[in-house]
Amino acid sequence: MKIAIANQDGDVAAHFGRCPSYTIIDVEDGRVTQRLEVDNPGHQPGFLPRFLAEKGVNCIIAGGMGPRAQNLFADQGIQTVTGIQGSIDDVIEQHMAGRLQAGEDMCGHRHGDGPDGGEEHAPPNGSVSARAGTRICISSKGRDLNAAVDPRFGRAPFFMFLDPVARRIEVLPNPHSDDGQGAGIQAARFLSDKNVSILLTGQVGPNAEQVLKESGIQVVTGVEGRIRDVIQKFAEEVK
Repeated sequence: MKIAIANQDGDVAAHFGRCPSYTIIDVEDGRVTQRLEVDNPGHQPGFLPRFLAEKGVNCIIAGGMGPRAQNLFADQGIQTVTGIQGSIDDVIEQHMAGRLQAGEDMCGHRHGDGPDGGEEHAPPNGSVSARAGTRICISSKGRDLNAAVDPRFGRAPFFMFLDPVARRIEVLPNPHSDDGQGAGIQAARFLSDKNVSILLTGQVGPNAEQVLKESGIQVVTGVEGRIRDVIQKFAEEVK
């Protein structure tokens, strides 16, 4: 038995496709014989089920996963166990003891049947569902909460990352703000690498938007005003 667990800083990740890595364990005769970490090669529609199958995985554990993705894993002969929370070590212990039970899907977005095994997400209508594992990014003109939202997603000088549940904020420069063509696409990939769940910005080009959606990121456009006011506006979504 070879099991892959979506890993986010030592805990089970809320989304199987946007975790930084997978903890893969080999189980023989009721004990773990091997454990290794494998970097996530990227959340492209339909790719991860094939990627993990090629590594011999026959069970994947994650916080959440859409029905289409679960079907694709099933096509590869891989069992899916979702709704799992907690540290990787605790989850392995529970599994070995036969106490691991699937629970409610932990993804911070709605799943659908997207093309090629992708996932369609809630439309960008300004409604944000914030739960454990959600990470919001806001394109910003400055480093502090009094800065204005930058309407140019790909050219924004800074990105402000918000964990609305833990109430943590991180600001990082946009490494692609001065790129030539393709700045929006590269910025979208940057957000995917940072495990962003939701993007709040003014506008996004069609190519960048496609990359964001393929990465499982909900895009909310038409956002304007001070970062502080934007955060306050969406704070009511946090229950």
